[in-house]
Amino acid sequence: MARGSASPAAPAVVAHPRAGTLKLVLLLIAAAALVAAPFFLYPIFLMKLLCFALFAAAFNLLLGYTGLLSFGHATFFGGSAYFTAHAVKVWGWPPEFGILLGVAGAAALGLLMGVIAIRRQGIYFAMITLALSQMFFFFCLQAAFTHGEDGIQSVPRGHLFGVIDLANATNMYFFVLGTFTLGMLAIWRFVNSPFGMILKAIRENEPRAISLGYSVAEYKLGAFVMSAALAGLAGGVKALVFQFATLTDVGWQMSGEVILMTLLGGIGTLVGPVVGSALVVTLQNYLATSQFPVTIITGLVFMACVLLFRRGIVGEFYASRLGRRLGFRSES
Repeated sequence: MARGSASPAAPAVVAHPRAGTLKLVLLLIAAAALVAAPFFLYPIFLMKLLCFALFAAAFNLLLGYTGLLSFGHATFFGGSAYFTAHAVKVWGWPPEFGILLGVAGAAALGLLMGVIAIRRQGIYFAMITLALSQMFFFFCLQAAFTHGEDGIQSVPRGHLFGVIDLANATNMYFFVLGTFTLGMLAIWRFVNSPFGMILKAIRENEPRAISLGYSVAEYKLGAFVMSAALAGLAGGVKALVFQFATLTDVGWQMSGEVILMTLLGGIGTLVGPVVGSALVVTLQNYLATSQFPVTIITGLVFMACVLLFRRGIVGEFYASRLGRRLGFRSES
């Protein structure tokens, strides 16, 4: 080889001809496992996992596909929980309408916060979302309908469509599973739409997107509101699962937790936040009765993933030879 000549590039890994079929089989196996899970595992644990998986996936829609890091997503998650709990308990609304109110309230909060926050970029955007989130936290602390530090307790689950009794744990689980599935399908469709393609272009090179004539601020705001609404969907369902809404749901720690879940699983992947939330919720659940602090274990796991899985667990799998052979790819 002559001096100064470029070294030959490594051969690209070609996806297996049946990669689509293999991914479909994996999807069917996962769906079957979710359907059978409540007969082998504690349903409340599974419902909590699904709620936080949807919350993390909604956050990833903003971070992984738009490139906006928000430190205030607990506002939408906890705000929706408060709206849903109040509507169902005080106003006597059926659960489906209570959740819809929570989603609408979260979307309205997202619009209000987004109009202010998207004027800045990078760390300034993150700090503005954190500041606005803390303002909402203190509002919830003082507002009469939230009952301050006591929160809204003993929220009835009610009857879905006036027929299905959600007090039954199995019925409630399949309702949560259905909501999670619809939320994930909405995210998948959003990401793979022309709107989603433009968001990826903005994430990769915002000045170029502007030069092509796109109204970047409007697209960012649309993604912000969509992410807020889906986070609100997760929060509203969570309020019915646990039958209460408290300040914990709107605290900055909740925003940090969803960031951790997303980074552990892998940003820019549809499945990554689900895996990350499953890991964190499982650690919290099974280490809650131990003498060792759960936060230290979670921190150690996060450090290990940062050192060993720079793209997150799912992101590293997608980047591996096996992942590329199966046709997986990360958007990050």
